[in-house]
Amino acid sequence: MSWKKLDKLSQLDQIKEESKGMPVVIFKHSTRCSISSMAWNRMERSWKAEDHDRLSAYFLDLIAHRDVSNAIVSEFGVAHASPQVIVIKDGQVVYDNSHMGINYREVVSIGA
Repeated sequence: MSWKKLDKLSQLDQIKEESKGMPVVIFKHSTRCSISSMAWNRMERSWKAEDHDRLSAYFLDLIAHRDVSNAIVSEFGVAHASPQVIVIKDGQVVYDNSHMGINYREVVSIGA
């Protein structure tokens, strides 16, 4: 899977617009956390090529881009967690889960 890097505050407006056409997945990853690495690995292994046509996916290194992570909290009204998957559809959060609660099937079912 080819995830787009989320590393600029300006991308949040782009994501809101993009989510009007298809759901957008944001994976917030802490490079310092083994649980985050495990959750990221599970998502990567599970992702299927056809899911790329139904969901747009962004990857946020929240250690390197804490400002973007904080802006997600403000912009979308979700409490911060790491790792965390947030799905935005029509500009609104429709899925939010973290740690071992991140469920690939739940995420891709939103784009079905």
